[in-house]
Amino acid sequence: METNGIEKTDGMEGDMDLQFLLQGGDLLKVRSSSWKKTRYFRLQEDCKTMWHESKKLFKSNPTFSLDDISAVRLGRQSEGLRKSTEEQVEGRCFSIMFKGRRKNLDLIASSEEEARQWVKSLEKMMYNRNNLSLQQKTEHWIYTCLNKADKNKDDKMSQSEVKNFLRLINIEVDDVYTEMLFAKCDTSKSGYLSGAEIEHFYDLLTHREEIDVIYGEYAKTTGFMSPENLVDFLMKEQREKATLVDAHKIIEKYELDENAKGKKLLSKDGFLMYLHTPEALVYNSDHREVYQDMSHPLSHYFISSSHNTYLMEDQLKGPSSTEAYVRALLKGCRCVELDCWDGSDDEPVIYHGYTLTSKILFKDAIQAIKDHAFKTSDYPVILSLENHCSVEQQEVMARHMSSILGSALVTSPLCDGMPTNFPSPEELRGKFLIKGKRLNKLEATYVPEAAVADETDVSEEEESNDEDEDEQNVEEERKKKKKKLKLAKELSNMVIYCKSVHFNGFEDARQNLSFYEMSSFKEGKAMKLAEESANAYVRHNVEKLSRIYPAGSRTDSSNYNPVPLWNAGCQIVALNFQTACQDMDLNQGRFLVNGKSGYILKPAFMREEGAEFDPITLTRGDWLKHKTLHVMVISAQQLPKVNKKKSSIVDPLVKVQVFGVPADVAEKETPAVENNGFNPTWNENLQFDVYVPELALVRFAVEDHDSTSDNEFVGQYTLPFNSLKMGYRHVPLLNKNGDILPSARLFVHVMVLDAE
Repeated sequence: METNGIEKTDGMEGDMDLQFLLQGGDLLKVRSSSWKKTRYFRLQEDCKTMWHESKKLFKSNPTFSLDDISAVRLGRQSEGLRKSTEEQVEGRCFSIMFKGRRKNLDLIASSEEEARQWVKSLEKMMYNRNNLSLQQKTEHWIYTCLNKADKNKDDKMSQSEVKNFLRLINIEVDDVYTEMLFAKCDTSKSGYLSGAEIEHFYDLLTHREEIDVIYGEYAKTTGFMSPENLVDFLMKEQREKATLVDAHKIIEKYELDENAKGKKLLSKDGFLMYLHTPEALVYNSDHREVYQDMSHPLSHYFISSSHNTYLMEDQLKGPSSTEAYVRALLKGCRCVELDCWDGSDDEPVIYHGYTLTSKILFKDAIQAIKDHAFKTSDYPVILSLENHCSVEQQEVMARHMSSILGSALVTSPLCDGMPTNFPSPEELRGKFLIKGKRLNKLEATYVPEAAVADETDVSEEEESNDEDEDEQNVEEERKKKKKKLKLAKELSNMVIYCKSVHFNGFEDARQNLSFYEMSSFKEGKAMKLAEESANAYVRHNVEKLSRIYPAGSRTDSSNYNPVPLWNAGCQIVALNFQTACQDMDLNQGRFLVNGKSGYILKPAFMREEGAEFDPITLTRGDWLKHKTLHVMVISAQQLPKVNKKKSSIVDPLVKVQVFGVPADVAEKETPAVENNGFNPTWNENLQFDVYVPELALVRFAVEDHDSTSDNEFVGQYTLPFNSLKMGYRHVPLLNKNGDILPSARLFVHVMVLDAE
């Protein structure tokens, strides 16, 4: 469909890589060593949808959006390609990795050059789409919907096609409104819209009255904003320290009208463009980089952590995959779990013991971890070993970790002599730490007579300390083995800063455990300690690490609320990364900041020896900083459909939730707006009391209201309270998997005041 000013090719007309994808070609699709079939792939004319043929009867040819791709990898980098192809086709292979749980697409090109061309072209298109402005993304989305609505492909829009288009963009309107809108745009009186009339239709649709009001308040220079007007807006409304130099930079960068730019003025379009930029969003853009002090001991940080990292789905019969490690690490996870068992051919395997989950080789998991550990963050990765292997295969594990991880593996203290505290994340950059059992105290390394034999018995009490001891199948198997279990010296010696020990109470830990000796707690026990002995838990976690893991009854890989455990200072609160849910939203929000490093410095009142902080009683102290959060939920733009049926329109409402210490937990919501997911308006004021802002998270959630059943999730965004920016702000929205919804936004006004 021709839409004049509405652009679909991102300024890439004539680009060779774009033309290559539009032309497409045959690729060998690989599912297994016995299933390899040629399929034709090409990019559709909307420049965002990949199409490929299907040979199945009665099935339409499948498509996927470039926005659904997380990465394109050249070579046999996927688990499927390594298992199903020979080394000699390495250069012809490539994989398309998708966001969420969707399986990889493994492909083989006819030549190495062609494989490189596919990867280069796809990566260029993905980069280009990821760097579009919000206005360009909106135009793309509207263009796609216009194209779908133009049933007869005549580049014109009849009145019935206009109504169909409105449904596609998530608006249900009556016939009278459609007729009025159509008549306003049909200046040629031809009975259809084309060319400039469609552009006018687009302008009417995307017009935002709330922006008119805000802009009108400050545009005091012949209907435009002068640099002085802009400084006034930034200081009064946005509570930012702004100078005329800042204002000139904004006008130079975001003003689209060259005439206005030449006069150093900001038009309404330029103003809206600025409000959509990362620096003007609700999230403080300064926190996108590492801004916290990374020189504190490891125990002073919350650490992004995964449970049963190898699983893609549930814990009874779901697949295990090295790809699960890749996905967790690329999300910034810094502590991954390896559930190790004896395998055939003397090769240890990873899977969920005594279940039907599939198995992967231990060495393949270590290689995948090494290859992707430091792509999102270069701060240390902890390998949490749940070890069920024989001594012989433990020795194999040690050899694999030593040979694959090399000098990046910490096998001795960083300092000379016996350490008295943890090193910092900064000192451990690019390093791997092993968490597991150890035959003796680390101190014994410095006392020759305390040396041990090559393999030594580990008491049953020690053995049970770290594994998920509430899982009945493992427990039953353990009961069968009345004998003591053995640990290989080679593996034991790799455990330096994270020795797993049984927890016998806070007083015992204080008197008898060294700083590097840590315990794992199942969620139920940890929650009870966090409620009944909160201050003791906080003090324990000042100098020692605690790992929390989900209950064994969560066979569906569901999660628990991590916030109460963070409130108690627990560092390694392990969640099932493979399961999209509110609990994972909170985890993503907690670790959104500090450069997505996977390490968040705990507040000062949770790091000092003898800490008095108690999240339950909230006795007075430095942590009590009573604030009032005011949020006006103004509007939303381009919310996605929840139900893909053409007639299904969203009835959106917005929930604003605060998570933190019990006194801060709250939730308030707007009324629902009927039949409008495109540009609903609320102008609803919500107010919250926040007593411990340093531990609080704020979640904006959009739901599709349903009066007869539970509301359906539309999108959400979670961030730390102290990363909120004040003033008029757009809020990006993420889907269930935590990926950005390209055009969807909330528009809010935020104010944080000291409570009287």
